[in-house]
Amino acid sequence: MASRFLTLFVLSLFFVLAASMNQEKVFDVRNYGAYADGKRDNSLAFTKAWNDACQWSSGRSTVYIAPGVFYLRQVTFAGPCKNSITFLVKGTLLAPQNPNFINQEEWILFEYVDSLTVTGGGLLDGQGSYSWPLNDCNKNSNCRPLAMNIGFAFVTHSRIDGIRSINSKMGHFNLYGVSDFNISGVTITAPGDSPNTDGIKIGRSSNMHIRDVTIGTGDDCIAILDGTTNLDISRVRCGPGHGISVGSLGRYKEEKNVQGLTVRDSVFIGTTDGLRIKTWAKSVSEISVSNFLYENIQMINVGNPIIIDQQYCPNGLCDSSGKYASHVQIKNVKYNQIWGTSTTKEALNMQCSRAFPCQGVELSNINLKYVGSDGLVTALCQNVGGSIRGTIVPGNCLI
Repeated sequence: MASRFLTLFVLSLFFVLAASMNQEKVFDVRNYGAYADGKRDNSLAFTKAWNDACQWSSGRSTVYIAPGVFYLRQVTFAGPCKNSITFLVKGTLLAPQNPNFINQEEWILFEYVDSLTVTGGGLLDGQGSYSWPLNDCNKNSNCRPLAMNIGFAFVTHSRIDGIRSINSKMGHFNLYGVSDFNISGVTITAPGDSPNTDGIKIGRSSNMHIRDVTIGTGDDCIAILDGTTNLDISRVRCGPGHGISVGSLGRYKEEKNVQGLTVRDSVFIGTTDGLRIKTWAKSVSEISVSNFLYENIQMINVGNPIIIDQQYCPNGLCDSSGKYASHVQIKNVKYNQIWGTSTTKEALNMQCSRAFPCQGVELSNINLKYVGSDGLVTALCQNVGGSIRGTIVPGNCLI
C-alpha cells in the first residue's frame, strides 16, 4: 500500500513539474515602463520586455502590447530565444515622422528567431507621408533608402497573422533569409502614389506561404527577389500597386536562382501590372527563373495583366536602348485561367532575351479584354518558346 502511494505521489509530482515547465508567461510592455500616449519613446521598454521573454525557458512566452498608441523610434528584437515566442499586438505602434530618427533598414526588426508568431490584429503606422517627398529613387539610383515598417531576417518556422500595416516610409514587410514562414490575414495599405511602398518584399528565402492578404500600395503588392524558392501565394487582393513582381533580377553579381513560385486564386484591381517578371537587359549574373505556376487569376482594369520584361533598364542606366540582352534564363512558366480586363492594348506582353530566350512557357485558357475604344486587344511576344492549350485571347503568341 505504501509503495502504491509513493508511486502515485511520484507521478503527481512529475506531472506538476512537467506542467510548470510548459507554462506560458506574458510580458506586458507596460510593466517595463511603456506608455500608450503616442508621444514618449518606448523602444527601451519594448526591448527589455522582449529580452526577458526571449530568455524565458519554462514554456512559451508572449510579449503583450495592449490597446493604445505606443511610439517607437526604432527597435531590434534579436534571438536566438530559449522557447517559442509570440509578439501580440493589440494596439498601434507609431513610427517617428522624421526619417532621420531611424538609422536601420527597418523600423522594427526581428532577427535570428525560431518559432516566432506576430499576431493580435494591431496596427503598424509608419507615418510615411512626411518622408515620401524625400524619395527620389525613381530618378536617382543612389537615393537614400528610407526605413521599411517591419523586417524579418534569418527567422525560421514562424508566422505573421492578422497584422495591419499602413503608410510605410518605404516598403512595409521585408523578409530576408527566412524559411518555413507563413503570412496570413494581413492588410497592407498606402496611397497609390506613395513611392516605393512595396507591400511584401522577399529575398533569399524558402518554403513560404502567403494567403488571404489584402495589399494596396504605391509599388509592388509582393516583390520577389533573387534566391527565393518554394513560395506559394494564394487568395491575394492586390490594388492599387504594381502587381506581383519577380525581380528585377540580374543586375548584381552573386545573385541566386528563383524557382518554385505559385500564385493562384487572386484578384488584381487597377494595378499598373499584374503578373510581372523583370530582368535587367544589362545583366552581370547568369541565373535562372524556373518552375512557376500562375493560375485562376482575375484582372480588373490592369495595365499589363501578363508581362515578361527582359529589357528592364530604368533611368537611362543602359547607354543604348536594345543594345543589351539579359543573361537571366526564364523557363517552365505556366499561365492557366487568367481572365479579365486590361487598360492597355497589349494585355499579353512577353519580351524575352534574345541571348537566353524563354523556354517552356505554357499558356492555357487566357481571356483578357481591352477596355479602351481605340482598337482590339493584342499580344506581343519576342524570343518565347512554349505551347498553347485551350482558348487564348489575345492570340497570335507562341506561334
